[in-house]
Amino acid sequence: MVDLQLALNGDTTHPAMPRTAQEIARDAAACVAAGATLLHLHAFDDDGTESLAAGPVGRMLRAVRAACPGIPLNVTTFAAIVPDPRERLSLVSSWTELPDLVAANQGEAGIDEVSELLARRGVGIEACVLSTSDAERFVRKGGHDRFARLVVEPLLDDVDDALALDAEMEAMIAAADITLPQLHHGIGAASWQVSRRALGRGHAIRTGLEDTSVLEDGSAATSNLQLAVAATALVSGTDRAGR
Repeated sequence: MVDLQLALNGDTTHPAMPRTAQEIARDAAACVAAGATLLHLHAFDDDGTESLAAGPVGRMLRAVRAACPGIPLNVTTFAAIVPDPRERLSLVSSWTELPDLVAANQGEAGIDEVSELLARRGVGIEACVLSTSDAERFVRKGGHDRFARLVVEPLLDDVDDALALDAEMEAMIAAADITLPQLHHGIGAASWQVSRRALGRGHAIRTGLEDTSVLEDGSAATSNLQLAVAATALVSGTDRAGR
């Protein structure tokens, strides 16, 4: 079975993006019912601002776990939310409710310390590469078996550029004989072609309002659920073609 991750929220102004714990939980449950098998989440404080603080993260995780029992929950550690590496590490160390996984962008200052801290507490680490320099750093790092998954993110708007970067990063990983499970995703209109390429190569994919506000035909996406339904159709189509 090919995994489908839903990135429900984050750095986007889409009017349907969920912010409160209950909104996130409702969206998550609907997307899981539509076929999502993994969830990627950002927490927001009472003012509607992204947060890595223990309170907002814990409230969100408890609400989503109650709505989606058994679904692995991945929480962001994005440096843009808390740019100071020491402050970010302090906030993450204060978490009392732990996610199943975190997304760890390999090009960010302080990400190794955050990853080591959470790994010691039993949290799985998804290593995220957004560029060829990220991929080079990840290859040099070694000890790849300590990661749960590699997430390949060619975050370029142009379809051809995104596909080329996706292929280049994948080739770098393959040349290093790294055999971690992979999940690929893009942004905007390019996200759909990145997903098609990934599915054709047996990789997991991701969609959601954090990544795109359009469907594959270019029409506006109204909700995470609509994106989940469209991505599930891609996954199912690939499954049928492979039989």
